[in-house]
Amino acid sequence: MSRPPLPLTFTTLYESPLVRLQDYICRSTQGGPGEEEQYAENTIVLMRHGVFCKHFGGRTVTADVNQAVFFSKGSTVRVSHPTDCGDRGTVFTVVPRVLRDIVRELDPSVDDHPDRPFPFVTGPCDSNAFWRHRELVQRIAASDVQPIEPLWADATALQLSADILESAFTHAGVISRPRRAATDLEHADRTEAAKEYLASSMGRRVTLDEVAKAVHASPFHFTRVFQQRVGIPLHRYLTRLRLRAALDRLEDGADDLTALALDLGFSSHAHFTDAFRKEFGKTPSEVRRSASPRALREMRKNLEV
Repeated sequence: MSRPPLPLTFTTLYESPLVRLQDYICRSTQGGPGEEEQYAENTIVLMRHGVFCKHFGGRTVTADVNQAVFFSKGSTVRVSHPTDCGDRGTVFTVVPRVLRDIVRELDPSVDDHPDRPFPFVTGPCDSNAFWRHRELVQRIAASDVQPIEPLWADATALQLSADILESAFTHAGVISRPRRAATDLEHADRTEAAKEYLASSMGRRVTLDEVAKAVHASPFHFTRVFQQRVGIPLHRYLTRLRLRAALDRLEDGADDLTALALDLGFSSHAHFTDAFRKEFGKTPSEVRRSASPRALREMRKNLEV
């Protein structure tokens, strides 16, 4: 006889040195509050289905798909369910050093209480954030078909977390004046250092954390600085470097497309072909068969890096 499903399950969708995303499913029926639960980490929960009530300190907060829910490290809550529909969503756990960097822009006083960065328990989740959350989860869930780029996953998850936090701080009316940002010269130097690092790392899997460490910058802040100065995100810049290099190799007569894809850091022949087609409107095989060296050179010129 099969066992009934557990009332609450967690599945890790994505994990890096910067952020962990977990899909959770709660199958609880109407009732509660349940036993006390204590949280070991600061987490943000974005819901995709259902509703639950969070009970703490004599207060009750109802959580649903229209808002983000914040759980502070060390907090103790009890949970109840007003309906039988259960609930499902995504738990975002940003590592403490990066979470402090994000919150510090909104409230510099976080340094006085680094373990408890959330002065609220819920915040708005507007239509844009709700849609981006669903797209992020769907794309990660499909990674066995379409591999994800770690630079993209980290930057997207951190930016969504930052936007959710900014909305919550604004709604709560507790945003303070941020500290002085780094100078333009520092931004320029770090951007150029990142370009050099990416150019030397095309053939391997690159993470946001290692790029940021290489240029001595905060991962979250640097993704925004790079895009502001260069005009495209880090992950897009790296992909374009790889695609331009692929055109060079094709012009030089490369005929093993799988080896070419893996050598340039793509996870598979299919991943390489998909990225190539999106960029140029043709597959590598089509270009190899039909393009003259001159046409290849023209395609490279049209690829802005």
